Parts: sequence; structure tokens; C-alpha cells
Amino acid sequence: MFQLEHKIYLYALGLIPLFIVIYMVVNIWRKRALKNYGDMAVIQRLFPDVSRSKRFWKFILFSVAFAFLIIGIVNPQVGTKLEEVKRKGADLMICLDVSNSMKAEDLQPNRLERAKQAISKLLDKLEGDRIGIIVFAGQAYVQLPITTDYSAGKLFLESINTDLIPTQGTDIGAAIDLALESFGKDEGKNKAIVIITDGEDNEAGAVKSAEAAAEKGITIHTIGMGSAEGTPIPMFRGNVREGFRKDKEGNTVVTKLNEQTLQEIASAGNGIYVHASNSDAGLNNVLDAINKLEKKQFDSKMYSDYEDRFQWFVSAALLLLLIETFLSERKSKLYQRLNLFGNGK
Repeated sequence: MFQLEHKIYLYALGLIPLFIVIYMVVNIWRKRALKNYGDMAVIQRLFPDVSRSKRFWKFILFSVAFAFLIIGIVNPQVGTKLEEVKRKGADLMICLDVSNSMKAEDLQPNRLERAKQAISKLLDKLEGDRIGIIVFAGQAYVQLPITTDYSAGKLFLESINTDLIPTQGTDIGAAIDLALESFGKDEGKNKAIVIITDGEDNEAGAVKSAEAAAEKGITIHTIGMGSAEGTPIPMFRGNVREGFRKDKEGNTVVTKLNEQTLQEIASAGNGIYVHASNSDAGLNNVLDAINKLEKKQFDSKMYSDYEDRFQWFVSAALLLLLIETFLSERKSKLYQRLNLFGNGK
């Protein structure tokens, strides 16, 4: 297993192109300055032992040494041992609505992106809990199987958009049923489902699915995205807005938050309902409820005993800087002799 301890310092590698530009500008300035003193051929004869190629190689050595030094500061690490780790935590399945109504912009930048931002912050706060992600619209699919790998969770989260599911609609019941399947046969009070949606459920059965989950000891929390007043659903081609979605009669479709449905689902699932806003997406309240769940112990595999590898790169950088320091810009005596011999002198 490989990881970087201080990734932030990788941005310093962006200075290398700047070094190249400075080197080229200095070379151009040097040539123009020498031309002001006279003919270049005469000047080269006056300074026959100056090597332009060595100046170039000194710059290359410096640049590579700088790159190695930055990589050393970043500190690449290699996991040398895979072991079983005992953890205690709850199992959490997040069901995220990806229907077209989640493009509405009554939450900034829109309902879906606001939900994704909140989930990402939730992942930063989890400790030992396992998490999975289900996306749903007219159908439901597992986007991320239940795992303790929060980095993978963020990676999968970034790829979520309203184009993932071609069948439009909002079938909350299907999402709950799939979440129950994803937990497996193990029942207990250490599981929870969080449904993030605007509540415009086009299918019946969500409350019954929530009651079935409650019978298994699984809590269901709901988070409402949007406003009760409603807002149009924007349509985009690429990044350009083309207008708003319309129905068959040509009227602008207005999507409204259905709080009553979400409250009923949360009540049937022995959970809480939270109305998201631009300042608070509601996941903090849900996290407090999750922390009150009974924690179970489970095994997970992870790499331990990470070994630092910074010393290799720092040593290489110091060696190259040492060579660059002692590398003279003058032509070697051997080169001058061979050059004289080649000219027949």
C-alpha cells in the first residue's frame, strides 16, 4: 500500500516550469548583453574554455534535485503489513436522490451538490463507522458498498450526478428496500438509513418500507432538500443554461419540498426529520443520532507499519546539488585537447 504523508507540498513542483522560464530569459539576456560588446565569434575566441552545455546540465541537476527534495518533504510511505483490525461502529447507508428535481437551485449551488457537500463533511467526522451510498430516482442502485474506506466514499461521491439513472421519478421505497438488502441478514440496533431527497415520491410504499426496516431494528432518518414554496428545475446543455423544464402543456415545472412525506417516513422508521438549509444541511443532527446507536465490533483489513521513504529522495537531492556545486562551467582540459586534436592543431 502506498500513500503520501504531506500531499499539500506537491504544489511546490509547479515552481519548476517557472525555473525553466527564468533560465531561458537569463540566457536570452546574456546573449543580448554579449552582443553589445562585439561580435559573438570574437567573444567566443576570447573565452574559449567557457562551456554552454555545462551551464545547461547544471540547471538540469538543480531542477531534478529540487523535484527530489519536494518529493522527500511530501514523504512517500509504503505499508508493509496487512493486518486485521478490530473496530467498533455503526453501519450507515445514505440514500441520495439523483432525480432531475435535485438540480433545483433553492439551495446553493443546487440541491444535489449541497447534499454531496454535506455527505463529504459527514465522512470527515465518522470514526470507525461503516458507510455505503445508494443513488435513486425511478430506480435505486448501490453506488458504494458498505465500507470503512472513507477516501473511496469521497471518490464515488464526486462521480454522482443526475445522469446516473436513466429512469426518472423518485422511488424512496426502492431505495429503502435496497439499503436493507445491502446490510445483509444481520439485524440489530447498530444500523441506520439516511434518506436525502426533496420528498417528491412518485411511488407508493416508502412508509411501509420504513416500517419494515423499523421491525428489524434499523433506524431511518430523512433530510429534506429544497423549499416548500418551490422553484423551477433548470435545464443545461454542457455548462450553459437553456431555460427551465416544462410539462407537456408547456408550463414551467416547479419542484417543491414534500415535508409531510419525509416526516411520515422518519416517524415510521423511528428516526428524525431535518430540513436542510444553505447554512446547515442537517447531517450534524443525524450524526448525533447515529452516535447514540449501539456500536458493534467488526473486523477490517488495513495496512499498518507504514515506512517512510523520504530519505531516498532527500539523499538523491543532496547528491545532485553537490554535483551541481562542483561542476564547473569551464570546459574540461580533456575536452579542449580532443577539440584541438580534431581541428588538426
